[in-house]
Amino acid sequence: MLEFYKGKRILITGHTGFKGSWLCRILIGAGAEITGYSLEPPTDPNLFEVADVKKHIHHVIGDIRDREHLMKVFEVSKPEIVFHLAAQPIVLDSYKNPVYTYETNVMGTVNICECVRLNSCVKSFLNVTTDKVYKNNEWEWGYRENEPLDGYDPYSNSKSCSELVTHSYINSFYKDMDVAVSTARAGNVIGGGDFANNRIIPDCVRAVEKKQDIIVRNPYSTRPYQHVLEPLKVYLMIAKAQYEDNEVAGFYNVGPDDRDCITTGQLVDIFVDKWNQIANANSKPIKWINKSEVNSPHEANFLKLDCSKIKKVFGWKPRWSVEQAIEKTVEWSKVYLENGNVVDCMNTQIEEFYKH
Repeated sequence: MLEFYKGKRILITGHTGFKGSWLCRILIGAGAEITGYSLEPPTDPNLFEVADVKKHIHHVIGDIRDREHLMKVFEVSKPEIVFHLAAQPIVLDSYKNPVYTYETNVMGTVNICECVRLNSCVKSFLNVTTDKVYKNNEWEWGYRENEPLDGYDPYSNSKSCSELVTHSYINSFYKDMDVAVSTARAGNVIGGGDFANNRIIPDCVRAVEKKQDIIVRNPYSTRPYQHVLEPLKVYLMIAKAQYEDNEVAGFYNVGPDDRDCITTGQLVDIFVDKWNQIANANSKPIKWINKSEVNSPHEANFLKLDCSKIKKVFGWKPRWSVEQAIEKTVEWSKVYLENGNVVDCMNTQIEEFYKH
């Protein structure tokens, strides 16, 4: 599949983030011509710099809220394929700064949709949203693509709005143009190089680095965890398929099988087990502490996706189990903490993932 991307002109928004940096690494290896448009990396340290992405792409610092700047980048780079990943992605941060969250996630989508509308070079456009776009009834079965879009918190709700903006542009403009447009609704991703605040695996790695116990604030919430390479492969698969046949464009859930929808506490148990297996014999075993917060802002407790549609349309199935995903995350984190070659580790994991 990756050979398709050799020489293709690709624009990625949010390329300095965790997912964006992994996507750049995959496409660098595939020989694509990549333009990235994003704010400065959101954390220090960050995967974008650690993975040495900048020198291999056309790197543009820009705000997705700045439509004029974004339009100029489109006019210069003339992308054939656009991946829209730029977002304010943290639920708790959206409670602290709801206006910025809506400006970035809703008006940012309007801006990218408008740039696609006005640049006929674009043949394939994928808007990456989230599994949290659905009205969450906390029920036991997975949400399907035709369920109501009505996220609860400002982050989730802004992504519901992002979906609706995209739907409107499809109905109003894109259906009469030579461009195929889809959205992808992925669950929680894990993997090496995520340094974000208020995310459980980065919290685990930071605790290990500081030789502290892991603090878990929401151990009983169930999430569809998957390795970051899983949804990225799906994004690349959708973008390629609709480039070649716009009939497959649509709205797709991307998540793990039911067996990998586990609680945060179970996730940390696996991390602790994997880390203690590779730790030095004389180091103290790590453990985690339940610090549930009674009055913390609302976050969904139970959420999973029904991925029947994408499996039927594309014959897709997840590659790595949640246990393998954590194993690969621990592997990357150990290389990083020991000042090893992170790029080699990423390239090896990418090669292993695509060898199928």
